[in-house]
Amino acid sequence: MKIVLITGANKGIGLETAKQLSKKGLFVYLGSRDIGKGEAIVKELKEKGFENVRAIEIDVTQPDTILSAKNTVEKEQGHLDILINNAGISGIVPQSALESSIDSFKEVYETNVYGVVRVTQAFIDLLGKSSEPRIVNVSTSVGSLSLQSSPDWPPYDYAKMVVYGSSKAAANMYTVHLAYELRDTAFKINAVCPGYTKTDFTNQNGGDVEEAAKRIIKYALIDQDGPTGKFFSEESNPETGEIPW
Repeated sequence: MKIVLITGANKGIGLETAKQLSKKGLFVYLGSRDIGKGEAIVKELKEKGFENVRAIEIDVTQPDTILSAKNTVEKEQGHLDILINNAGISGIVPQSALESSIDSFKEVYETNVYGVVRVTQAFIDLLGKSSEPRIVNVSTSVGSLSLQSSPDWPPYDYAKMVVYGSSKAAANMYTVHLAYELRDTAFKINAVCPGYTKTDFTNQNGGDVEEAAKRIIKYALIDQDGPTGKFFSEESNPETGEIPW
């Protein structure tokens, strides 16, 4: 049975991803900043017949909770097969390159960039004990420099979120370097945009959360012939899924 950790998984796309992976027979650690909320969700899931799901406290901005979560997974499982860095925040909107405060940048980067680095570095040894380790960094097409700078991109005039977008671009660069450093190993590491989805994050606008989760899971379960160090958005590119950085 493969072991999965999903950060920010007590609602939205993270929760749906946990549900679908559980149905596929994987053991899922449902990461939540508020362990009470996480445990309440897991209780509901088990009442609905979901198995192999366990709530675990992990706040990606708090190193002590990350270390505690790592120690728990190590004690209970001995390894980790899949890490899905899903936790993220959008920050205060609207976002202007001239008017957004440094504090706004710091707050968003703390979760979207530093949080990804903290969690990945903390769990890398446990992932290394897996025969097929996978890391999916949940990203967004809004973090693509190529698309953001192209007037031909459909959302060009309304997807201008400089704080959020730049944080995801930075996390994308981390993905590139991480994949490069682990290129000669069994690791597969990719950035995946689940698409514009109906969640609290988008004020319930966009596509179905079930489809968004499927897009993440596709790259969490790729085989050894699958890609690494790539950026995928099947919403932006339905043909191959890959989009430019």
